[in-house]
Formats: sequence, structure tokens, C-alpha cells
Amino acid sequence: MNAMNRSLRWLLVLGALLLIAGVAVLGMRMAVQTVARPSDSIPKEYKALILTSAKLCPQLPASILAAQIATESSWDPKAVSGAGAEGIAQFIPQTWKDYGYDANGDGTADVFDPADAIPSAAKFMCGLFDETKKVPGDAINNALAAYNAGPNQVRKYGGVPPFPETQKYVERIRARAATEPFASLDN
Repeated sequence: MNAMNRSLRWLLVLGALLLIAGVAVLGMRMAVQTVARPSDSIPKEYKALILTSAKLCPQLPASILAAQIATESSWDPKAVSGAGAEGIAQFIPQTWKDYGYDANGDGTADVFDPADAIPSAAKFMCGLFDETKKVPGDAINNALAAYNAGPNQVRKYGGVPPFPETQKYVERIRARAATEPFASLDN
């Protein structure tokens, strides 16, 4: 009888632990489903800047610009990649020299200042639309691919190049731009 009581006690303890673990997992799943990651939202301090910057380039939907910034840096204005890309829009230094400008009029074109970097990203995208305008296919996809792989590659391959990284980049931004809160920027 003593051995049976111990077995029963262990079964009860094990059952209680499994129940607690199940409740904890369910709670974590619910928390994950209800809490958006920072990159899946648009910080309120950047929404107006995204809208006004997208207007600098008629071909560039605000949803694409916002999804691109979210993908590039998760809205971190101080982000620096392992490849040396800097700021909220992840400009490499040479591209910043070519397209970065003092959009906020404070006297300095600063890659780490979103008020300069986001309008500069829109200006850069406009340049990429222009550089890939004769390439067949979707103009937005081609400009995004050019942002990732360079316009020469887009022209060489007649559209989005067959590089998995570039193809995933274009797909990720297009998919994110089609979801809320990004999609509502274009209304």
C-alpha cells in the first residue's frame, strides 16, 4: 500500500506540473499574439515623416517606405549593420554621400537623424525608380531589388535578380506593406 501511495503521489505531482506548464505555454502564446513586435508597428514619431517623405517620390507608396524602414532597422535610428550600413534607413556610406541630404534644415545631413535619413531614403528610392524604369516587370519590385542588390543587377537580369537574399527582401517588404498598419498609409 505504501508503494501505491508513493506512485499515486508522483502521478499527482507530475499531473500538476504538466497542467502548470500547459497554462504557462498558453499564456505565452496569447502574449505573443497580442503584443506586436516593434518592427510590425509604426512609431508615432515617424508616421508623419513617412507620409511627407513618400510624397517626395510619386512612384513610392508610403506603405512601401514604412515597410522598408521597418525591415531595414526595426525603426532604430542608431542601427549599424555588420556590412557598415547606418541609421534608420541603413545607408552604406557611399550611398549616403550620393543621396543623403539635410532634409530638416538644421545645417547637417546626418544619417543617424531620422528627419534626414527617411526623406533621403525616399529620394534614393526615386533615383532607383528612375534607374530601373526601362526594366520590364513591376516597378516597385525592381526599385526594391535595386535598393538591395544595386540597379546594375536589376538591369542585367531584366528585373529582380535571381539572388535568394534579394528575392526574399522584395517579398518581405511587399508582404509587410500589404498588412496593417502599413497598408492604411496609402489611403
